[in-house]
Amino acid sequence: MKLYPKDRRALLEAAMGRRPCDLAVENVRFVNVFTGEIYPAVVYVLDGFVAYVEEGGRADPALAHQVVDGQGAYLTPGFVDPHIHIESTMLTPRAFAAAVVPHGTTTVVTDPHEIANVLGEQAVVYMHDAAEDLPMRQLVDIPSCVPAVPGLENSGAEFDAGTVHRLAKLPRVTGLAEVMDFLAVAQGEQRMLDMLDAAQQEGLYVQGHVPVSDKRLLSAYAIGGPTTCHETREGEDAVSKLRLGLRIDARESSIAKDVEKIYSQVRRLRYLDRVSLCTDDREAHDILENGHMDNALRKAVACGMDGVDALRCATLHPALESGLSNLGAVAPGYAADFLLLEDLKDFRVRAVYYGGRLVARDGVLTQEITPKTFALEQMDTMRVPPLKREDFDIAAPVEQGVVKVNVLHFAELEKSNTTRCVEEIPVRDGKLDLSQQPDLCYVKIVNRHGKGTVCSGVTRGFGLKEGAFASTVSHDSHNLCVVYRDADSAYEACRALVACRGGMCCAMPGQQTVTLPLPVAGLMSTLPCGELARQVGEMKQALRRAGMPQSNPLVRIVTMALPVIPEAKYTDLGLVDVYAKKVLPLFPEA
Repeated sequence: MKLYPKDRRALLEAAMGRRPCDLAVENVRFVNVFTGEIYPAVVYVLDGFVAYVEEGGRADPALAHQVVDGQGAYLTPGFVDPHIHIESTMLTPRAFAAAVVPHGTTTVVTDPHEIANVLGEQAVVYMHDAAEDLPMRQLVDIPSCVPAVPGLENSGAEFDAGTVHRLAKLPRVTGLAEVMDFLAVAQGEQRMLDMLDAAQQEGLYVQGHVPVSDKRLLSAYAIGGPTTCHETREGEDAVSKLRLGLRIDARESSIAKDVEKIYSQVRRLRYLDRVSLCTDDREAHDILENGHMDNALRKAVACGMDGVDALRCATLHPALESGLSNLGAVAPGYAADFLLLEDLKDFRVRAVYYGGRLVARDGVLTQEITPKTFALEQMDTMRVPPLKREDFDIAAPVEQGVVKVNVLHFAELEKSNTTRCVEEIPVRDGKLDLSQQPDLCYVKIVNRHGKGTVCSGVTRGFGLKEGAFASTVSHDSHNLCVVYRDADSAYEACRALVACRGGMCCAMPGQQTVTLPLPVAGLMSTLPCGELARQVGEMKQALRRAGMPQSNPLVRIVTMALPVIPEAKYTDLGLVDVYAKKVLPLFPEA
């Protein structure tokens, strides 16, 4: 994708000094992300594009209608996030822009597969159209994983090659979003090959997601078409993927914080031009407290990365990997998206310019975002069957004694990788009884897209000690998922979410239920970031009272039903063996 000036001849004349520009920014330390140099310069802008960068400290007032004194700040490109799900912020696209622009983010490449799994193609159109006329650029990649793995879960829609061709007509579509079903690519399954072919025919780049280290599988995956991977958690895996020519998006999200481990290994490599930073899933409270791409940059520098190198990973590199030929740098013919920063360590943002216009200063928007409403935001997506209290008891194949159960095991409190193990669980009056095993919880996943499917299970190491935690934010099909210690609490939590059109809920015996309403597709709120962050903070406190010790307990539940993260996951169809791509019985010997 390339952005074009409305009058190329005028921009040429401005570059030659034959026409005055709209703006000149002088007295700055210019960071050249092509060469790595920092030097005094003046940046001239016409009609939203850079016309000329002149070495030296002061502008010629005859060549600009407005001259801004940068007061010695670093002038850098605006930050580019190459992989994010805006839905994971729980904000609508317009509220998201208001939250991240003051942090220096001027372009994001978003994958709306969360809401697409709920509401299909109309949801992608909504995410595209809701991002019009903003003081930032929200580009859209067409979701490839609706559902994530066909046959292993039921979502609210199914995308295929025809979907890719239709959605490619949207003006700000740039790629095919993360291809999560890595086994379908490596094994040459026809549906996935057809989608990859459609992307190629439409001139789209292909974003990847491959959480494995097997060299042959990685090689087949790269041949299939994906060129990037944000699902890299270990440094050695990052090195292996870079050696194959894949681009690595080092992720600093609310769920996974991978920058430190990745940089600890890739730092020894001679070239890092295929390494970028991204945020992937970052919720509103995290943005308010810690920032957006600026937070990822601070983390990279804290790990030992040079400030200019880190800046390249948040500007030029992500633009190149996303096929954005004149974004990610401040140079003639490039979009005039740039920042004035106090330093290259903490990346404190003094001012944000988007298309040559000042849009934020000192953490505050200076350009109003016009409120807009959309019909999709009022839809009720909670199409679940009527729930009864007894639905949350799990029947066993024996009346009394013990029974062997396939259990989903979280090995670590802060990670989403899970394994399957077989355990003996007590049975009382024909039902599984976990009352004497505080590290075990019941699981129920209820399809909320009108399919009628429900699964029950048991998990170890989730962290919940009492009550129930229910959520309709449950990647990627976003069915109603509840983890619980007692059936009464589970029933109350699920009832609360049906009533408020989705969200998150914590219920505990004898205490008031705490609910985080997310009425837009059960994923997002229409509140601004500050108000939503307050509600998110209250939910985190409730979950900590329920015994969840994680640094961010909200995100624990969201990947329990994601059947592309090894080695096992629950979906509305049952316990899934990720590598074998099959559903396992709850009772292996029944």
